[in-house]
Amino acid sequence: MRGDHGHGCGSPSGPAVRPPGTPQLCWPARRRSVAPPSRTGVVPATPPAGCQGGGSPMIHPITVVDMATSGGLRRTYTWIASHAPWSAWAWRNTAFATAAIPPALPLLLGAAALLALPGHTALPLLLVLALRPLLTLLQRSRFRTLLGLDVPPVVHEHHWTTVRGLAERLRSESTWRQYGYHLLVSPLAAAGAAALVLTWAGGAAAASVYAWYWVLPSDGELPSPGWTAQYDALTGLGVLALLAAPWLAAALTRIDATAAAALLGPNRARELERRVEDLAESRAGVLDAADLERRRIERDLHDGAQQRLVSLAMNLGIARATLTDLPPEARAVIDEAHREAKEAIEELGNLVRGLHPAVLEDRGLDAALSGIAARAPLPVELTVDLARRPGSTVEAVAYFVVSEALANVAKHARATRCSVHVGRVADVRRGGDLLRVVVTDDGTGGADPAGGTGLTGLRKRVGSVDGTILIDSPLGGPTTVTVELPCGL
Repeated sequence: MRGDHGHGCGSPSGPAVRPPGTPQLCWPARRRSVAPPSRTGVVPATPPAGCQGGGSPMIHPITVVDMATSGGLRRTYTWIASHAPWSAWAWRNTAFATAAIPPALPLLLGAAALLALPGHTALPLLLVLALRPLLTLLQRSRFRTLLGLDVPPVVHEHHWTTVRGLAERLRSESTWRQYGYHLLVSPLAAAGAAALVLTWAGGAAAASVYAWYWVLPSDGELPSPGWTAQYDALTGLGVLALLAAPWLAAALTRIDATAAAALLGPNRARELERRVEDLAESRAGVLDAADLERRRIERDLHDGAQQRLVSLAMNLGIARATLTDLPPEARAVIDEAHREAKEAIEELGNLVRGLHPAVLEDRGLDAALSGIAARAPLPVELTVDLARRPGSTVEAVAYFVVSEALANVAKHARATRCSVHVGRVADVRRGGDLLRVVVTDDGTGGADPAGGTGLTGLRKRVGSVDGTILIDSPLGGPTTVTVELPCGL
């Protein structure tokens, strides 16, 4: 027979015979309605075997809600499987918690001997206390091997076999924190581990009661009525114990790890202080290396390129003075080359002084600042009061601070005069001495570090040596820049 749309229906060999009233089994051709791929997944259904080449396949849309539901179920199943009693998470925490029992045995044995020996002598307990370094090493190894937690060791200056080493350890608060862990936390962790082992063992025995109850001696008596209900309750309690045991192991692990990080390792505040000191020393080393590199570049430019330019300018000057019979065009070229050479020498000299002025290294800060004041476009009153020279790095920073401050005054302040005072003062807060630089001008004031006036560069340069800068610049002036640099660098 033919369907409504003219598609044949039946077996491949011939038309199928349908009883009267049987509905058509072929799928009629219809317009496909497919949702966008980003919102719906499409699964085409296979037509029945009785249809050949007929209608279009039926479309079953898979909505985003279905996908989200399946994803949530998958995540829930994964979480349950990863936290089940047979998971690696449960056994890792259990192994770590039970490993706390052996390190606590010496203390427990020492306490038992203290109570059992005649006269209650404290010698066993003292021997246990002498094992503190070994017990600490065992605990750190336990945390690193089973938990992946690295508890850093406490660093002491002297060896423990020396008198100074013993005195240092007795005075160190880290020693008493470790004793607190071994005398208090370790026995409690061992007790918790014992309870955990009993939970695992009791839960497994109770959950499997139907597997071993028959081995119990019965004396030939029949079980009492209701024994199955009792065993059912016991099985349920065993299952609950097995489900709770991983979480008990996780709680013991977290508490033990927190206590070990606080008591077995170094003091966090002391460690931060030590790291700050190390960073300060390394930064000072970097600054010294940068200063040495600037000096090397300055010497190379001064002894190499600058000398070659001076020689070139002298040769051009000699040529201009002696070669008088040259055409005017040639003499103009020599004059231009001589003028360019002198300008290049001047620019290179400014560059060399900007890297590291040789006068600063040879004659000190007073002579170097005198040169800056002499080259300033406005009158500068300079006062330098230094009984002894500070460190080379501090001298270089002070030199460039004064140079940049005078450049800012000449460029932005519209001042008529300026004063610079450099002196050494005592550092009340940190001890030692400070190099104080005060630059004052009678300009218009209103200096703002965010306004692009070069004050941001001053702050960075002063901060590189852990110095401080104070800018007082009211509208209408005057402006005072006070810089304090530690002389110890």
